[in-house]
Amino acid sequence: MLTGDWIYRSFRNDKKLVAGDPQVALALIFGEGVMQINQGASGYLSGTFDMGGGYVLDLVGSSLAHAGNGPPGFEFSGKGRDGTPTEGWQYDYRGTENHAWPDGVDQVPTLVGTVIRSKPHGGAPAGYSASFICVLRN
Repeated sequence: MLTGDWIYRSFRNDKKLVAGDPQVALALIFGEGVMQINQGASGYLSGTFDMGGGYVLDLVGSSLAHAGNGPPGFEFSGKGRDGTPTEGWQYDYRGTENHAWPDGVDQVPTLVGTVIRSKPHGGAPAGYSASFICVLRN
């Protein structure tokens, strides 16, 4: 299920309402790009997260088994590439597949989860976390 190209957007977990202000809503976006994920038969995950402009993370991780009636999950690390703007970066992701409604119309597969900055970079400390949504592109 996870194999494919996913439009990724992460959001700052701000407790304030947007109150209809498009600029406030736009400021909530923490990151955006395309995650290309490959899932092997054993649940091994690999791929890339391309944010454009040479900002790419290499992804490695695994799928996780169901917990009771819950959806299947996944976890992976995204590490920056040497000699690129992401050198030294590391972000860790954990999420699940969203529920597909039996009577839903025009549903698109989606993933939801959280991300954490695992290593500091560019003056930003490790430990910052955000929520993300991925929408299957293909």
